[in-house]
Amino acid sequence: MEEKSVHSLEGKVALVTGAGQGVGQGIALALAAAGASVLVTGRTMEKLEQTVAMIT
Repeated sequence: MEEKSVHSLEGKVALVTGAGQGVGQGIALALAAAGASVLVTGRTMEKLEQTVAMIT
């Protein structure tokens, strides 16, 4: 049996608003790094696409 990290978010889904830049982007990246599936929203599609590219 494999132990999961206390900070693992595997199997969780997060919705991050303002994920195109700044704090929102940082939170989206951190949640993805911790294993969460991340949904991003914001005002500028180009910036959101950049965030998604950084996650994938």
